[in-house]
Amino acid sequence: MVDLKVGRRLLWVGEAAYPLHNITRVHTFELRPKRMEAFMSFLKWLGITFAVVVVLQAVNRNAEADGGSASDSAGAVWLLGIAVATALLVGLVKELTAKSEHVLAVETSSASTALVTLPNPDQLRQLVHYLVDAIEKPEVEFQVRVERVMVNPKNYHFGDNVNMYGGLFNTGVSK
Repeated sequence: MVDLKVGRRLLWVGEAAYPLHNITRVHTFELRPKRMEAFMSFLKWLGITFAVVVVLQAVNRNAEADGGSASDSAGAVWLLGIAVATALLVGLVKELTAKSEHVLAVETSSASTALVTLPNPDQLRQLVHYLVDAIEKPEVEFQVRVERVMVNPKNYHFGDNVNMYGGLFNTGVSK
């Protein structure tokens, strides 16, 4: 649990302080894991692992053909490859089973974004109203305990994706 509080024109998220005048956007949304990206990354690293094992096996066979005794290293290379593939598979399962979360995002005029999670999305929406009220009225102060805070998370989709081609007749974000 982390304290989120507003006092003296500062938003405190745990130990981090954000001046209220630097907050550019406060909103709630559902944070979804990038499952396809995780799967593609798994395939890429599995392929790289397989290629390295094949190359090491070829080097091992060449060493044996030249009169060296490297027969034990062939099994070790396969064991290492299987260990790496298992670790990759465990990571993939972890990514694929990650749950979507309802979060409140606090974006600042710099590149930082703080994401706050609570189990109830309605509580997050109410928290947005509290923050907006604090931004508009300097005398407002409050404190709330939140479940978790993330700063600039990776492997999640959040915010709007906008692709614009050309500059004429843009209509903004269409969903």
